[in-house]
Amino acid sequence: MSDLDLRKLRYFLAIVDGGTFSRAAETLHIAQPVLSRQLRSLEKELGAILFERSSRGTELTAAGTALVDDARGLLASSVAFQRRARVHGRGEARFTIAFMPGVIVTGMARELSARFSGTRVEVLRSSWEDQVEVVRDGRADVSIVRLPVPRRGLRVVPMASEPRLVALPVGHPLARRPALRVADLVDLELLQDVDAVPEWRDAAERLRVNGLADRPIDLPMPTTVEEKLEYVAAGVGIAILPESAANFYTRPDVAYCRVTDLAPSDIALVCEVGRKSEIIDAAIELALDTAGVVVGDAG
Repeated sequence: MSDLDLRKLRYFLAIVDGGTFSRAAETLHIAQPVLSRQLRSLEKELGAILFERSSRGTELTAAGTALVDDARGLLASSVAFQRRARVHGRGEARFTIAFMPGVIVTGMARELSARFSGTRVEVLRSSWEDQVEVVRDGRADVSIVRLPVPRRGLRVVPMASEPRLVALPVGHPLARRPALRVADLVDLELLQDVDAVPEWRDAAERLRVNGLADRPIDLPMPTTVEEKLEYVAAGVGIAILPESAANFYTRPDVAYCRVTDLAPSDIALVCEVGRKSEIIDAAIELALDTAGVVVGDAG
């Protein structure tokens, strides 16, 4: 028997979770033909057909259904193995703080370095896709995240809140206003998951139910801030960013405006529930010292 390729198992589960090959390919950031080839290769290696395609869509076969839980277990075990290896590889003399773009962790890193002089404090830039995974897989000891995040197995320590701004093309008429409301934006295309901006989603759905707004245009969903801002600058749509991220991603063809009825973006520290150490306790203490702080002023 050949060695099992865990990457192909990931692809298999992406199709299960996404429901279609196209959604899975978009989530994995690969072309759909590549995904199809990898799935066929996995089926050949396993000697079993995992999916049936029909006019009703993509459906798991009996064999595929039977293997879903086993696949999840294998991937979870591989992640746990990597995490233990990375934690032991770093040793007690290194401590890593992950952070999202726009979030500044210099103060925490400096304070921990001063308190634990024998430990080298390092930082790691994370993203929306892996801001929690860097803790789960052992790349970081703590992570400064933007909520919401999946909380299973994690301790979440609220730290701060900050305003959220809308990114518009510099020449857009709305960009000249001192402040906006969500209702001003619902006719524009939102270039991110609508569930991440429930205020926009709810307002847009009300208009569309009443026939007062068109349905969204069909385009690949941007996965990074850089991609979103390229579309914004081209006049395709808008993006909502926390103020610190907007300050981080400044560019001459994009303007940021205050939106008065958007809920703030919350920042928190996360770490594994079961991991205990003096330096993790100290990081939590520093996070608690900032709890309730309002970052920046969008006015």
